[in-house]
Amino acid sequence: MIRANDLILRTTTILIAFILFGFSIYLFLAGHSAPGGGFIGGLMTAAAIVLMYMAYGYEAMKKIIPVNYQNLITIGLAIAVLTSIGSFVFGEPFLSQTFEYFHLPVLGEKELATALLFDLGVYLTVIGVTMTIILSIASDR
Repeated sequence: MIRANDLILRTTTILIAFILFGFSIYLFLAGHSAPGGGFIGGLMTAAAIVLMYMAYGYEAMKKIIPVNYQNLITIGLAIAVLTSIGSFVFGEPFLSQTFEYFHLPVLGEKELATALLFDLGVYLTVIGVTMTIILSIASDR
């Protein structure tokens, strides 16, 4: 049975989680050329997911987001490591980045850098680690 305060929490959670996800994507995309990046973007995403877990409960969220967060850690670390050692292929120092300007249909002329791929690995790893820790603490209650 849903109580009145549960309804308010669930309704506001949708709006707040949407704002957090949007800000997380902004921070992630701004990170390779401005403050932000994969780490803080991952923390913002994890905060939104934790908020949804608190509002809707563990079982409902496992149906909504059927993600194994430990696998997300592995995927994120693999992307980050492969991106960072990829510079060796081109004879550059470890963790070197390169960028190029591309014309994207709706967005116009945009800079895309390999640092974005590294940030993606960090982003996924931070989400995986944070959610694994939070969910393991929550299951011990």
